[in-house]
Amino acid sequence: MRPACALIDLQALRHNYQLARELTGAKALAVIKADAYGHGAVRVAQALEAEADGFAVACIEEALELRAAGIRAPVLLLEGFFEADELPLIIEHDFWCVVHSLWQLEAIEQARLSKPLTVWLKLDSGMHRVGLHPKDYHEAYQRLLATGSVAKIVLMSHFARADELDCVSSDEQVAVFDAARQGLSAEVSLRNSPSVMGWPNVSSDWVRPGIMLYGATPFGEAQSVAARLQPVMTLESKVICVRELPAGEPVGYGARFITPKPMRIGVVAMGYADGYPRHAPTGTPVLVAGQRSQLLGRVSMDMLCIDLTDVPQAGLGSTVELWGKNILASDVAVAAETIPYQIFCNLRRVPRLYSEA
Repeated sequence: MRPACALIDLQALRHNYQLARELTGAKALAVIKADAYGHGAVRVAQALEAEADGFAVACIEEALELRAAGIRAPVLLLEGFFEADELPLIIEHDFWCVVHSLWQLEAIEQARLSKPLTVWLKLDSGMHRVGLHPKDYHEAYQRLLATGSVAKIVLMSHFARADELDCVSSDEQVAVFDAARQGLSAEVSLRNSPSVMGWPNVSSDWVRPGIMLYGATPFGEAQSVAARLQPVMTLESKVICVRELPAGEPVGYGARFITPKPMRIGVVAMGYADGYPRHAPTGTPVLVAGQRSQLLGRVSMDMLCIDLTDVPQAGLGSTVELWGKNILASDVAVAAETIPYQIFCNLRRVPRLYSEA
């Protein structure tokens, strides 16, 4: 059996969720969209359900998967509904629903719902992706109440640059949000992972930890809370071939790496078809036989090469950590000029093995 796998530490997952609660004192929706950022939404939800205040997903398909698996906790649809005919399903399964556009509001006004909705009313406070314009926010709130089809409204927005700790954008967005909600009596949700970790003065009754749940930092620099996170996923495989090459020999497609001296090269059963970033360059860190080493040459679809020259204990069958508790996913992402969100979400083909370790 091919040795590539992703080890998922559920105890580390719970630690990170509890940290989000500890930092904020708020209720916390665990964000498990995109198959829990590649960690497996159902298993992640099962691991957190006893203590989580609820979950957040992108769309109704992801929410229905949770209900089919027996998850009964609240589930928020972060993109709301895409067609009005989803509303009966939302009611049937007791999902919470973001309303971010006037057409969604109008659809609720026109619907005949069998029981009232819980709505999270989203304001565009400056990100300019989705969300109601500030001038429409008060009226939308009042119109939702007037439908008689809404049991509760939570006021929300989303930060565009909270991962930039020296940027004033988040403070500006808070000011827009506070002005737009003047006179409205409702709970508030503003803080995602970077604002949970780096913006302690932002008031939020509900927080929405995402990437921090999985033990990766959203920041490009060292940060005190990031140091307290526990990596949840360890992506690993084994050395399946060892080559002894003299100086001047090419390694991998395109001869992107030429041996500068005699070297031992390990071939690892891991490639971009598994989700390892194809553009990770020579020098990207790995851990082999318990010692740090590096990637060499271009990543292939199913294999990659690493340096064994200074790791004499490593050989055929040695375990290689591509990212995890020793090689941080954020460090791999920086080397590949991407973000840990993407490398987690790109995970495919490799089996996920869950533990409480």
